[in-house]
Amino acid sequence: MVALTERTEKKLTMQTADIADQTTAIRSLDWDRDRFDIEFGLQNGTTYNSFLIRGEQTALVDTSHEKFRQLFFDTLTGLINPTEINYLIISHTEPDHSGLVKDLLQIAPEITVVGSKVAIQFLEDMVHGPFKRRIVKNGDRLDLGNGHELEFVIAPNLHWPDTMFSFDHKTQILFTCDAFGLHYCTDSTFDDDLAAIEADYQYYYDCLMGPNARSVLSALKRMDELPKIGTIATGHGPLLYHNVEELTQRYRNWSKTQTKAETTVAVFYVSDYGYSDRLAQAIATGITKTGVAVEMVDLRSATDLQELRELVSRCSGIVLGMSAASSNSIIQAALSTVLGSAKEKQAVGIFETGGGDDEPTYPLLNKFRALGLHVSFPVIEIREAPNENKYKLCEEAGTDLGQWVTRDRSMKAMKSLAADLDKALGRITGGLYIITAKKGDVKSAMLASWVSQASFKPLGLSIAVAKDRAIESLMQVGDRFVLNVLEEGNYQPLMKHFLKRFAPGADRFEGVKTQPAGNGSPILTDALAYIECEVNSRMEVNDHWIVYCTVDAGRVSKPDSLTAVHHRKVGNHY
Repeated sequence: MVALTERTEKKLTMQTADIADQTTAIRSLDWDRDRFDIEFGLQNGTTYNSFLIRGEQTALVDTSHEKFRQLFFDTLTGLINPTEINYLIISHTEPDHSGLVKDLLQIAPEITVVGSKVAIQFLEDMVHGPFKRRIVKNGDRLDLGNGHELEFVIAPNLHWPDTMFSFDHKTQILFTCDAFGLHYCTDSTFDDDLAAIEADYQYYYDCLMGPNARSVLSALKRMDELPKIGTIATGHGPLLYHNVEELTQRYRNWSKTQTKAETTVAVFYVSDYGYSDRLAQAIATGITKTGVAVEMVDLRSATDLQELRELVSRCSGIVLGMSAASSNSIIQAALSTVLGSAKEKQAVGIFETGGGDDEPTYPLLNKFRALGLHVSFPVIEIREAPNENKYKLCEEAGTDLGQWVTRDRSMKAMKSLAADLDKALGRITGGLYIITAKKGDVKSAMLASWVSQASFKPLGLSIAVAKDRAIESLMQVGDRFVLNVLEEGNYQPLMKHFLKRFAPGADRFEGVKTQPAGNGSPILTDALAYIECEVNSRMEVNDHWIVYCTVDAGRVSKPDSLTAVHHRKVGNHY
């Protein structure tokens, strides 16, 4: 039975649903959330899911975001007196899942908190007071009675270092928190409509799980040791029931592709409840867009210094995230190990959040430079809560680093095609266009020539967008943009401007005359024509996305002029 509250003006609602024997989902539905940390593609809100398991003893799996404090506790107390809860299972401690832990422990201080060692350590910093705890390791079990025996699977870095799955042997439900989730708010408790959610499912993976592909495969290997999984109870979006095998296999396939990358970059950060971890994730997302594998390491839990040395020695690049917590002795030892293991010709980038007593970033950067490392982007300093532009800056910085460490591979690929075929491909012509997009405070643009009308009903276009283009993050399903058509004989100034290499976070429209389109994206005043578009679907083709979009509006400013045509000499690079 599903009980829904009416939508409020803020569109925060609660849903409860019995998903198995003595197991209830408590879903906090955030209908209007239009961005979640670094994910610009969020179009359909999100949910924060927690679960109540009643055996002879009762366990609550996760809580909710603090914005749901009143709604969540009203719903929870309608199901059970919180003082009757015996265990609180912490899947991981990111505030969107653990934002109400402190409140719950104040109401019911006798609850025993169950989590990984790292999770309990993080909770101590959140709760600021004593609480009953039980630290569990991989394979440990908790018997709630009536057949509900929970087995714990430690799954670090999905996407925080403290993540843990819980498997109920009675109901065959695996509680996975962030893993296998998606930001998609719907009344449907389960994955009834795969076609509706699969674009958001993949984008969620690309942003949060792709940079941790090795950890994904490790978690999947441990999942294979469990009995058959009937339901995956995720922390965000609908629960997976109808498509468990299909969607877990997609994680496996995507992660195998990531880990086969020839080049790896290590991203070090500090999960200090500031923003270091999220900014690191944004940089990692930018790196993976270039086909480079990423290994993310939380310096707070990096106690095996030999593993750090081995990781740094086999990486082509290093990113270091500094924060106020970096003065911690464990973190300082890890930093010294990274610095001592760095080698000539690696790429390096540093970002800092908050400031404090940590090692100053510029002297640290000079140490890397003195060792012969290439500084791939200027130090990124974040003194306040990062906005969308800061996350975008970090993503673009990561892409710049990824492009630098793959420069030799890219040059080799350019020379690999047979000369005759290369020239023949180059004879395929296209028009010249500038794609412009704006979402929230973030704006971007890209010169394009692989554009074609794709349908009449509805009117639609297809555009090929390289995965490592900055604008790609603003061209997810549901995003809107403008296709600006350049004019034959009058395209050079705009083409020259948008062909130049922009620094991460740079304003691509500085010095260019624009006006807003109906969908909010910039129209280039000097373009021949413009067409307002909305992304309908995307198809992945190795190094590009084929973006299919429907057309909403358009206008020609010079009816007698022609579209500029792009003639290429070769066909295997731009």
